[in-house]
Amino acid sequence: MKHRLAAPPVLALVAGLVAAAAALRAQTAAPTPGPTPAHAAAAAEAPKCGDCHTDLVKAFAANPHTRAFLGKGTVDPNDACGNCHGDGTKHMEAGGDASLIHAFKGLSGSEDCLSCHQNTPGPHDSFQNGPHANSAAVNCLTCHSIHNAAPKSEHLVAKPPVELCGSCHRNEAASFRAKPYVHRLDRGGMSCVDCHAPHARRGEPVKMTVQGELPCLDCHAEKRGPFVFQHVVGSGGTCLSCHESHGSNNPNMLQWAQVSQLCLSCHSQTPPPKTYGSQPPSFHDVRSPRYRNCTTCHVAVHGSNVSPQLLK
Repeated sequence: MKHRLAAPPVLALVAGLVAAAAALRAQTAAPTPGPTPAHAAAAAEAPKCGDCHTDLVKAFAANPHTRAFLGKGTVDPNDACGNCHGDGTKHMEAGGDASLIHAFKGLSGSEDCLSCHQNTPGPHDSFQNGPHANSAAVNCLTCHSIHNAAPKSEHLVAKPPVELCGSCHRNEAASFRAKPYVHRLDRGGMSCVDCHAPHARRGEPVKMTVQGELPCLDCHAEKRGPFVFQHVVGSGGTCLSCHESHGSNNPNMLQWAQVSQLCLSCHSQTPPPKTYGSQPPSFHDVRSPRYRNCTTCHVAVHGSNVSPQLLK
């Protein structure tokens, strides 16, 4: 007579685990109950900002504030509105009463911006005491448009930088238009903010390089030096001591229309006052046209490694 051997305890344990796993899979695969028709109808009927502000919400879908508040991926711009404007329920229930929603206007609007941007990378805190100080004339909303920024705007500026800056800085804008020799803005991507920092602190009108030099040297690096025999930069002035930054009547964008006029503004002993530089030698008769183009001989006007007179 044959006897059937009982299964070892380990096999029985494995069989139990397999059965438990199968039961768990069956439970997980079961469809979860969806919202009741009443809940679905309520969600569909809930008012949204986009029901009235259609264009604003559509534009805001690509706004960096949407990504900042709701993260990357597909988002509903309506959900981001309340982060700045507060709960809009009463505003919508009252048919759009503007007094029942928080609006960004003027100085108070700037304070709202700084509640987030005060600690973000960049000198936003300098806006309190910078050249574009927070005032009724100039504030965040003067230059930035949260909903309707210029197309492809990097920082939500209301207009392209050249047009925006020129709306206040009219003398500089006129110089670009009227002078024969200018920096060609909007060519090659150049704009006002390549040289100027809009959020700079007071007394820092231009955007300095990481070496603490004027931004001129970002493009004109061959003029940097150092030179054995320095001229102006490194000895008694800067690029702007000789050059106009926006527009000039001279092909090299000098402060004076003629080279000799610029050179003699320093290389002269005529008072007042006594200026930098030695007086030209006696044989330089500046009444003669041959001596009025100083750079014919003194070609190394930015500095020389061989000639203290900056000659060839």
